[in-house]
Amino acid sequence: MSVKAIPEGYHSITPFMTVRDAARAIEFYKQAFGAVEKGVMKGPDGKVMHAELRIGDSIVMLTDEFPEFGSLSPQTSGGAGMGLHIYVEDVDSAFERAVKAGAKVEMPVSDMFWGDRYGKLSDPFGHKWSIATHTADLSSQQIEKAQEEFMANLPKSA
Repeated sequence: MSVKAIPEGYHSITPFMTVRDAARAIEFYKQAFGAVEKGVMKGPDGKVMHAELRIGDSIVMLTDEFPEFGSLSPQTSGGAGMGLHIYVEDVDSAFERAVKAGAKVEMPVSDMFWGDRYGKLSDPFGHKWSIATHTADLSSQQIEKAQEEFMANLPKSA
């Protein structure tokens, strides 16, 4: 029997997040994004050393902060250097569920020029999330034209 280089259920890239209070974060991600807990390994002090959650068809790994090993949350380091993006069937209900669970709206859901209905959130642990439903398959020319129109209608800064 041969071992798969990429385990079943995983993709080539798997996000790995460091959070402050991983146990609470796991419960938040369950409520906000429908995450399913695959497994949690705790250290002798009870801190989460490694957890895996499934959101949709993807795995997200997370850990508690371990400053002694350079593992810092966005709350400690001063901000997230990346974001996570989720495609869902119904962005409006998914977005509403995340807000009810405690996510902060960064950008309300709206129809975007690239063919997605899209919104942005930040979670209570400092991570940025975007959620979308793909609504139109557009050519690069259609996207470019729609982007020009979108940019032309933005308010001018002082």
